[in-house]
Amino acid sequence: MPLRIPDRLPAIDILKKENIFVMDDTRAHTQDIRPLRIVILNLMPLKITTETDLIRLLSNTPLQLDITFMKVRSHTPKNTPIEHMMMFYKAFDELEPQKFDGMIVTGAPVESYDFEDVTYWEEMVTILDWARTHVTSTLYICWAAQAALYHFYGIPKYPLQQKLFGVFQQHVLTRDLPIFRGFDDEFFMPHSRHSEVRKADIVAHPALTLLAEGPQSGVSMMMAREGREFFITGHLEYAPDTLDNEYRRDVGKRDDVDVPVNYYRDNNPQHRPFVRWRAHANLLFSNWINYYVYQTTPYNIDEIR
Repeated sequence: MPLRIPDRLPAIDILKKENIFVMDDTRAHTQDIRPLRIVILNLMPLKITTETDLIRLLSNTPLQLDITFMKVRSHTPKNTPIEHMMMFYKAFDELEPQKFDGMIVTGAPVESYDFEDVTYWEEMVTILDWARTHVTSTLYICWAAQAALYHFYGIPKYPLQQKLFGVFQQHVLTRDLPIFRGFDDEFFMPHSRHSEVRKADIVAHPALTLLAEGPQSGVSMMMAREGREFFITGHLEYAPDTLDNEYRRDVGKRDDVDVPVNYYRDNNPQHRPFVRWRAHANLLFSNWINYYVYQTTPYNIDEIR
């Protein structure tokens, strides 16, 4: 089944060229199917790129998904046209009365700030609390994972001496969970961050389950509330060229930009990226939608508590 996404969203044309089946609102209204409602709070600066990356992964499911994009009112993005935001995004107060089967909260380029110093932190806290009673399962990515762990469980983040930048091996620690159905014992995950949460803090908290970690990247996946909350410290959603674009954007402009680890063939930026995470990325998003959203959400969406 296809994804149902807003008419004229730029991702539609991109994904159709990749032979990914998407359906705009006009056609979807003619189908008598209860789609799963997924809301995406997109905090990344390049909104259209992130939209496309996430929709590409969400399309790998036989279920029809109705995608809604959320924005915060207390921050105006500088890298996305205001017309795009007005056409495709809704503010939290517009969506607050509604309920959703699943939610994704993206990372954000605010790692160097204390949480309380982020301009939209107060609104972010309101959205985090709202998700617990209005969403069946929420997937927090990178900075959003750190923010949710801090707000709900008091887990601090720590600055890294050097940016964690590249594609890093991860080890599955809890193989019997449906989120890892079809996974190998090891998989790879892109990371691009200046801070971390630490294993000692995670395992000391009885409400948190550590799911995966890597020898270089540290903890990479955690779960709480029996799968109603997932926390991912990296970026499995990244397209093959995302790290390359970030590297070429920053190299020569800053003094802390290293070649992304385990990314280019022969670690040479003149060569193509060596993509080794896409299969597991598709598996993870498919498993999340199937086992933690579709099979647990009530048919009557108003019954979500």
